Amino acid sequence: MKFVDEVEITVKAGDGGRGCMSFRREKFVPKGGPDGGDGGDGGHVRVVADPHLSTLLDLRYQRLYRGNRGQHGRGKDQHGRNGEDRVIRVPAGTLIRDLDTGELVADIAALPGDVIVARGGKGGKGNSRFATSRHQAPRFAQPGLPGEERELRLELRLLADVGLIGLPNAGKSTLISAVSAARPKIADYPFTTLVPNLGVVRQGDGSFVAADIPGLIEGAHRGEGLGHRFLKHVTRTGLLVHVLDVFRLGEQDPKTDFETVNRELALFDEELARKPQIVAASKLDLLPDRTAVRTLEAFFRSRGYRFCAVSAVTGEGLDRLKVMIAEGLAERNALGAAGEAMGDMESHG
Repeated sequence: MKFVDEVEITVKAGDGGRGCMSFRREKFVPKGGPDGGDGGDGGHVRVVADPHLSTLLDLRYQRLYRGNRGQHGRGKDQHGRNGEDRVIRVPAGTLIRDLDTGELVADIAALPGDVIVARGGKGGKGNSRFATSRHQAPRFAQPGLPGEERELRLELRLLADVGLIGLPNAGKSTLISAVSAARPKIADYPFTTLVPNLGVVRQGDGSFVAADIPGLIEGAHRGEGLGHRFLKHVTRTGLLVHVLDVFRLGEQDPKTDFETVNRELALFDEELARKPQIVAASKLDLLPDRTAVRTLEAFFRSRGYRFCAVSAVTGEGLDRLKVMIAEGLAERNALGAAGEAMGDMESHG
């Protein structure tokens, strides 16, 4: 299935139905009173999170979404039926912005998500609503109000616990295929991964979701390469695994690769660069001499990073890496819970 993570659509809620102007016309009742019913309300346009969706592809081919209009009121005090809502189904993790103002309308961050993005117009009142002791035969009724109409931009940001980042061909796709059931396209050239891949990783009695993010290059934050399209997908992650290709130790310093990617993260969003990172040295099976890897480990550990050398081909180090990730996520969750508790104490203080 084609991966689409940004679309622009138009939503138009249903108009309210007209109120009815009517008078009772019955035998032996020569001066019947007003009996015009109200018009029905127009249907809303709602956006709902669907657990079976992982892309905005369907919305690319249909750009206009309308709620149904309310039925008009009728005589004998019969009110019009409300129009049915129009439901747009999207993956969890979808941001909705007003295209004209840039305002964030909603963040469908979890299931179940259900938000009204355009409200239906109110139905008009029938003439029976306007009868008073002084004005017993009103000859007017209200028209229905128009439903809201707006242009929206929908942007999908994947919901994953862990994001795998690194330069193109660093080994991210091979790694996620080794630790999960994800089966991304893998080849020995840059930009093999053209879409983010999600995989569920089992660890002990629990699990976490990892996202393989297409490789970043220098200048990605300006739109160069492919990585800029997918940087947003790591904004929701709690932890980053920075994959470095140690097979290239003789040609390129992995520390330089590390700095390049982190610079792009910071230029795109400073919060991204502050997320905790685990350094995963990949392609360990291709190194006959591991002295340089131990030197690299000492360098990163001295700077406070967890470090794990792995081989996705032989499986070496993968269990240790999964334990590190689980521990990192647990620490992150504990910090988040402590922050919320502190916030509650301050709000009640």
